[in-house]
Amino acid sequence: MIKQSFKALGTKINLTIFDDVSDYILVETRRLVTNYENRLTVNRDHSEVVSINQNAGIRPVKVSLDTFFLIQQAVQASQLGLGFNVAIGPLVKLWQIGFEGAHKPEKKAIEAVITQINPENIILNKAQCSVFLTKKGMALDLGGIAKGYIADCIKTIWLKNHIKSGIIDLGGNILLVGQHLSDNQAWRIGIQNPSDLRHKVVGYIRTSACAIGTSGIYERRLIVGNRTYHHMFDSQTGFPIENSLASVTIVSKLSIDGEIWSTIAFYQGLEAGKRLVESLPNIEAIFITKQNEVVLTSGLIQRFDSVR
Repeated sequence: MIKQSFKALGTKINLTIFDDVSDYILVETRRLVTNYENRLTVNRDHSEVVSINQNAGIRPVKVSLDTFFLIQQAVQASQLGLGFNVAIGPLVKLWQIGFEGAHKPEKKAIEAVITQINPENIILNKAQCSVFLTKKGMALDLGGIAKGYIADCIKTIWLKNHIKSGIIDLGGNILLVGQHLSDNQAWRIGIQNPSDLRHKVVGYIRTSACAIGTSGIYERRLIVGNRTYHHMFDSQTGFPIENSLASVTIVSKLSIDGEIWSTIAFYQGLEAGKRLVESLPNIEAIFITKQNEVVLTSGLIQRFDSVR
């Protein structure tokens, strides 16, 4: 077994391979993560996404094929109109929740920014491999999808190198590779309790290789007076989403799907979100409310072990 942990993508990366293999595969994996971070980050002076944002309302920007494909996936998810929005960047920057300078903006500032976050104003040119944000002030934010995409890319590399058993953990977004060490035993993955300390769980799911991704309000918060604001925004209001949910965990084949659908299901709320997930093939969900109620979609009822 070999392991590696490091910080990247604004979080902690934990990689575990249970096969007896050389460390070189982890070196290659870390190089891949660094390469994607350098292209996709919005928290540095230079990256492909920063260049796209800086040229909003000015001109299209050519990007690498991988970056174009990821943005294309994000735009398609955004245009569903269900709550995922890759154009949310100006709103994230305005509130700054989770960063130095976090504050509740004035109503006029929020209203102004809402005009800049319409994903329909993103033009993709596949032939030119270019991205154009048509309105000045627009900005992409791939934070809600990039880790899932990168995890899937890591898995592809591992499988090409004949890795038979491993765990890719990008800040709590889990992607299981291959079989559990015990051939006849399912993977057993803990689901975080959003109202408790880190690493406390509400229960475990038993599963074959899959992706497990969570959207929740427990990671980044802003407290103003007696109000707590989280970092998951409603594009219609410009404020954090308000409903009964504390977190949504999606179980899916691809990690990128977990990122997209956990965001959408959280936005939709418990009842509508559950109905939506039940309608999707090969997607399951665990909803946890602010009152610590755990609600499962039908495919997980027999696979979830509560610790309560």
